[in-house]
Amino acid sequence: MKIILPVAGKGTRLRPHTHTKAKSLVYVAGKTVLEHIIHRLRPLQSAEYIFITDENGAQIEAFMQKTFPELCCSYIVQKERLGPAHAVSLAAPRIAPGDDVLVVFNDTIFVSDLERIPALCADCDGLIYSKEVEDYQRFGVNVIEDGLIVDMVEKPDTPISRLAQVGLYYLKDGAGFMGYLERTIAAGETVKGEYYLPAVFMRMIEDGLRFRAPEIDAWLDCGKPETLLETNRYLLKQRHHCHGEAINSVLIAPVHIGAGAVVRNSILGPNVSVASGTVIEESIIRDSIINANSEVRAMVLESALLGDSVRLIGSPRRMNIGDHSLIEMEG
Repeated sequence: MKIILPVAGKGTRLRPHTHTKAKSLVYVAGKTVLEHIIHRLRPLQSAEYIFITDENGAQIEAFMQKTFPELCCSYIVQKERLGPAHAVSLAAPRIAPGDDVLVVFNDTIFVSDLERIPALCADCDGLIYSKEVEDYQRFGVNVIEDGLIVDMVEKPDTPISRLAQVGLYYLKDGAGFMGYLERTIAAGETVKGEYYLPAVFMRMIEDGLRFRAPEIDAWLDCGKPETLLETNRYLLKQRHHCHGEAINSVLIAPVHIGAGAVVRNSILGPNVSVASGTVIEESIIRDSIINANSEVRAMVLESALLGDSVRLIGSPRRMNIGDHSLIEMEG
């Protein structure tokens, strides 16, 4: 199997955190988004990980070499922003006849048993992983008849289907899939100037290929600050870890403190992840992500997202308050 990971894209919804780093290298629950994804892919024992990158490709390559040096990886730059189908098509030179392919987009972390792929795809040509959602109007959805996909509708007005496509695709015939990508691009089938995968899959379905839409267990969005914090809460469940130091502090589970981080005279939690090298003193923090090598002193934080090497220093307040007083200190 070859795994294609399109990791290009500006990540504009996560700015300012993506001004200086690739969006897949943003931290959540103690690891980068990319690290969470790779750990979920490791059981497949892929022959090659093919990254489609942009100008931040050197960051991705350096991270993979440091964190997963044993994996076989290749890197291809998408020089023109022509959409996700165009990005996937750039992997064609790395796909040989007989290769099966898994395409994994990096805006979301998925929870699913990928080792079931052979059983799920035994009587069809591919899998377009899905998740049932209430707000179906926001997504491209799969329309199912007799267990097979018969149509795909982008942001439907009516609930023709609630099975949203989650950015995880398996193709039994990788080389054949690349051929369909090439033909779709040659035909100029764009939406607002970009090439999208549903047009490719509909071509394949019209030619008689069969696709199923298995549901993943969880779909964790990492594309915006608020959803990144939601994903942090989900991933921290049952994962209360302190690999650093917590001195004279209270940790309200779940909390993740990375190796080399120091928490002193503070209250953390619930749902706080602190990356390595960070120092937190005299602070109260809940429902937040604090990235590497940062410094937080004398602060009260909630639903905060701090990048690398941030210094956030407040000051203690001295008060003399009588009975029956009401003091509201809003941020």
